[in-house]
Amino acid sequence: MCHATIGNAAADTDADALKENGTPVNVESEALVFVPPLNFAMVDYGVFRSGFPDTPNFPFLKTLGLRSIIYLCPEPYPEENMKFLNANGIRLFQFGIEGSKEPFVNIPEDLIRDALKLVLDARNRPLLIHCKRGKHRTGCLVGCLRKLQNWCLSIIFDEYQRFAADKARVADQRFMEQFDISSLKQDRGVKTGRPAELASAHPSRPGTAAQPVNQADYSRPRRFGL
Repeated sequence: MCHATIGNAAADTDADALKENGTPVNVESEALVFVPPLNFAMVDYGVFRSGFPDTPNFPFLKTLGLRSIIYLCPEPYPEENMKFLNANGIRLFQFGIEGSKEPFVNIPEDLIRDALKLVLDARNRPLLIHCKRGKHRTGCLVGCLRKLQNWCLSIIFDEYQRFAADKARVADQRFMEQFDISSLKQDRGVKTGRPAELASAHPSRPGTAAQPVNQADYSRPRRFGL
């Protein structure tokens, strides 16, 4: 994985102390490498998805201004990740959904429903949804969100398959198809951030399916002015 380091190439060219208006320029302080997590994508305004973030991804995540992270795995969150969350005032919501390759293992509908309530609450956004690889558990949660946004199943499945690729599971797609959204639409406990407030559900601003970020685009240092 590409590490978040200072742009060394730029620093090498600065060996003779580049100057601007007679003042030395500290290139290292002006350039950072931002690396997105595996399978990172924007789902909608203020809603992102990815695989498990690692330390090199922290500078990139910081640019998102996250308020919350929805973590869909049962394993404890790593200490370094918790330090990053605490340092940036990000709340962690964990839903311990077991990962399984078995075709007939039931996905816990109650956990998906509770996670969706957090997504719908505007007070929790911007937020990041992630599991281990950002494929199955994350894909199911996003797919159920799309049902709330009145997307047709064929488009929901297409988006799911873009992230799952050859690991796509019929059981996941069956779960999304059968997931009952009626109770969420009537849930008075969700007082803010209705699905209609997300761009993809707005008739005049139709959204498009999320696309995984191509990490090959981040194989070289990217420079961002601070």
